[in-house]
Amino acid sequence: IEAFQNINKAFESKVRLGIMAVLMVNEEADFNFLKEQLSLTDGNRPATPVLEELGYIECSKGFVGRKPRTVFRATKQGREAFKSHIEALENFLKST
Repeated sequence: IEAFQNINKAFESKVRLGIMAVLMVNEEADFNFLKEQLSLTDGNRPATPVLEELGYIECSKGFVGRKPRTVFRATKQGREAFKSHIEALENFLKST
């Protein structure tokens, strides 16, 4: 179906979709913030490397005191891909 052409498979996972949605409205977010906002578990952490490998997000690791902290940011490429995906979904909904 032509309406599905611009649907991005990277965002088929509700966890990856949620992560990108949070990063679209926040300059950056650490994993604890994502867990809280999206009701995630530590088991959802593998969703982030997929987005990172695609170049949609970047992460930086550091420490706050002695606790490790990983911060995520959406890249320009990720923002564009997410916007295209949302537009494709809107167009699909309008066409039905």
